[in-house]
Amino acid sequence: MRFLLALLALAGCSTRSAEQSEWERENRKPAASALEEQVPLPPYPVSARLVQFDQDRGGDFRFFIDPATLSVDERGVVRYVLVARSASGVENVSYEALRCEPAQHRVYALGQADRTWSRSRADWRPIDPGTRQIELYADYFCAQKVPIRNAAEGVSALQDGGHPFAKGFGGDHSLRRD
Repeated sequence: MRFLLALLALAGCSTRSAEQSEWERENRKPAASALEEQVPLPPYPVSARLVQFDQDRGGDFRFFIDPATLSVDERGVVRYVLVARSASGVENVSYEALRCEPAQHRVYALGQADRTWSRSRADWRPIDPGTRQIELYADYFCAQKVPIRNAAEGVSALQDGGHPFAKGFGGDHSLRRD
């Protein structure tokens, strides 16, 4: 009798996982790939090597990339450390990534006051218009939805005020809100 009950319980479990409500199907969070979960965190950024990329913009914050953390993997995922510094010197630091073709963004970790990282649980999401990520996407790292080939190309784009393909070649600014 116990065997039969156990068998019925297992049968109920297996049909439950196959039957999902419409809400469950639409709101199920996709599992991050094991490769994405294993992304190593970079050393904390060093102020002396930061490159500012918003020099012509006003505002209370200045935004920088640590070129030592800039990388592009074989799948075209561009990773970097972003530093947002207020006029009073307070910094917000994050380790982030962009996927160029689908125009997605992800935060891997946030910087702490003691210069350590706290891993983020965020997954990939569309880039929001009006953010610094859309500026990095359109003007520096994903001009025309094509990822930079390597870190040197990205550093050059940062130092030159933008990627050549984003300057006057119809770069993808459809998500920007200037």
